[in-house]
Amino acid sequence: MSLPHAILTALLEKPSSGLELTRRFDKSIGYFWSATHQQIYRELGRLEEAGLIRALPSEVPVRGQKKEYEVLPAGSAELARWVGERQDPKAVRDPLLLRIRAAAVVGPQGLGAELRRHLGLHRRQLETYEAIEAKDFPPGRESAEDRLHRLVLRGGIALETFWLTWLEEALDEVEDIAGGSAGDIPGDEDSARPAAGPDGAA
Repeated sequence: MSLPHAILTALLEKPSSGLELTRRFDKSIGYFWSATHQQIYRELGRLEEAGLIRALPSEVPVRGQKKEYEVLPAGSAELARWVGERQDPKAVRDPLLLRIRAAAVVGPQGLGAELRRHLGLHRRQLETYEAIEAKDFPPGRESAEDRLHRLVLRGGIALETFWLTWLEEALDEVEDIAGGSAGDIPGDEDSARPAAGPDGAA
């Protein structure tokens, strides 16, 4: 249910056309809740049908003109209800973690290169977040809106910092294992069974 609420949030911040909305997703909300352009356009239609948003009337109708949408009172009420809704944390589902667990069974061949690639991606993402913070949140911007926006950004910075620390540790471990003898890689049934993973399952 989060995509419609992400759209309601963006439209409350600024009425937009579908095209403008997808561009704004690419530059802001998309960092923590991604959606394709097709998904966004489809959800706009559903929100309009549900009476939560409406297309703004155009003073001079033009064939093919992009419709701009705004949030109706029912949409604002729905978003406020959702903000206070109880929701449990989502379980971790990361293919990289599963690959590492699989490497405990078949060996870590080629895994080091993928870990280094992920390190580069997370370094660039952290640089992007830090540049946004420096540009958009200079000292003195202390409105409630700015403080909450920055809180989301700081969450992204903290996550990227975590991934960099963990990936560096994982790369050291994998390269050390890969550089050892074949006997250093678990092979029997008991040694191939790792300790409980992030989801607590053994």
